[in-house]
Amino acid sequence: MDKIIIKDLEVDAHIGVADAERAQPQRLLVTVEMERDLVEAGRTDSEAATTRYDLVANMIHDVASRRPRKLVETVAAEIADAILHHKFASAVTVEVKKFSIPRSRYVSVRICRAQ
Repeated sequence: MDKIIIKDLEVDAHIGVADAERAQPQRLLVTVEMERDLVEAGRTDSEAATTRYDLVANMIHDVASRRPRKLVETVAAEIADAILHHKFASAVTVEVKKFSIPRSRYVSVRICRAQ
């Protein structure tokens, strides 16, 4: 299956198990891999035959900043649900990276969902 990939989109979210951690927005990096048939888009050069990744990026920002959450798993699941709900893809993989553990590059969660 073909894929459209948005790699390491920077978003801010109030996230963390502790209240103090959620008090200030934290930087997250979100990568989405959206599976869909792109044969028609490649053949016709028509925007209508593909997924507008600018709309997806805006939606990811909206979902991430919508409300405080304790878990990056929740952010990833809500992004995947929104992508599938809007029919931007037939299947999606979402990875969310958080920078919260000292002496590590990041912690990430990766989920895969399909319609």
